[in-house]
Amino acid sequence: MSDSTIYEVARLAGVSIATVSRALRNTGPVSAATREKVQRAVEQLKFTPSRLGVSLAEGRHAANGIVFPDLSGPYFAEVLLGYEEVAAELGRSVLILSTRDRDGVPATVKDLATRVDGLVVFGQTLSDAMLTELAESGLPTVLLARDAHPGTEAVRSENGGAAEALAVHLIAHGHRAFALAGGHDEGDVSQRWTAVARTLGLHGIPVPRPVECPYTVEGGYEAGLRLLPDNPDVVMCADDQVALGVILAAEELNLKIPGDVAVTGWDDIMAARHARPALTTVRQPLRELGGAAARVLDELIAGVEPTNTTRVLATDLVIRSSCGPHPPAQEEQ
Repeated sequence: MSDSTIYEVARLAGVSIATVSRALRNTGPVSAATREKVQRAVEQLKFTPSRLGVSLAEGRHAANGIVFPDLSGPYFAEVLLGYEEVAAELGRSVLILSTRDRDGVPATVKDLATRVDGLVVFGQTLSDAMLTELAESGLPTVLLARDAHPGTEAVRSENGGAAEALAVHLIAHGHRAFALAGGHDEGDVSQRWTAVARTLGLHGIPVPRPVECPYTVEGGYEAGLRLLPDNPDVVMCADDQVALGVILAAEELNLKIPGDVAVTGWDDIMAARHARPALTTVRQPLRELGGAAARVLDELIAGVEPTNTTRVLATDLVIRSSCGPHPPAQEEQ
């Protein structure tokens, strides 16, 4: 048997290790020309494809795991769809674990880890100590919607720049009394609120403490009932579902949006576009987030060493009518 490795095949073919793995397994999008380059390198090096089973731990399960804090709502559904679509392209099934209302999460995650070739973990679902344990066990691990932990890779959306742009837009409307709905937890939401606080401070505007609430319409409704009696100019919300709940609370209190109070969200779920008034928000590439996590995980499973890198996907500010008058050309439905 040849002593050549998949790393040498990749180097000779001028492609990534993950591409060599896909070409030899006939999974995933690999062009005919690239497949031919890989095959020539394999033949030249006398590389035995069966070595994939040893060097890549391939074929143990042909499954990936993904751990979410919750599976309800359009945000998680879109991310999961993107993840599953790409995993299927790569020839892998997906085992899904939701930690909501579940006891013994660490033990359950450890059990899942024995049944998959790699794991994607959403946000702050697992403690840093648990992530360290997974990384030290050698299990390929990708974090989603947070920055990388040592021994992992990560994929998230851009937060700070979009949050600053949204705050500047609201200040330009003349808003000075801000309220924030949605907890100041670590990760994505924390990055957004940090950017908002910095922007408000630079303009001499008081920085409010974010009001904790579940990221649901019901949670937003309860937060709205707490915040709106204080007469804020605008309620910035951690996600679109919270914003839709705040809009319901405003209606109950006979407040007009945006005449009495402006409301903004984050994510650009479908309901945001069809709300009345249509919701100003920040569009995240939800399916692309899930898909990117699946591809990065496949690379780790193929033998690429983790570099603690966070891949950041672009977001877009979407101005609609829930934050006040603006030039018609800016509005997007």
